[in-house]
Amino acid sequence: MKKKTKKVAIETGLGLAALAAAAAGTYFLYGSKNSVKNRKKVKGWMLKAKGEVLQEMEHMKNMSEGTYHDVIDAMAERYKILKNVDQKELNHLVKEMKSHWKHIKKDLKVKPKKKSSK
Repeated sequence: MKKKTKKVAIETGLGLAALAAAAAGTYFLYGSKNSVKNRKKVKGWMLKAKGEVLQEMEHMKNMSEGTYHDVIDAMAERYKILKNVDQKELNHLVKEMKSHWKHIKKDLKVKPKKKSSK
């Protein structure tokens, strides 16, 4: 039974992390005072890259800062070879995504349920 609750806690944490990343992206595009400028800056490939990272995160069993950075680095390697991707923009995206680990880490911490006393 413990393995099942641990798996549920991990899946819940990953779901919360994906939700937090989506919320941060939504705020960046629509909620901030510079949202109009931000929407103009965001390129289609950036959204696709972020989506790929989120999808990879959903399939992870254990999430750590190292594995999160590895996923981002792997995405960056794939996008380096594309002609329409500016290296400066890619480097900026990688730096930005890696800086989100602090927020994701907070969402991964799932508080244990209190045992009912019968």
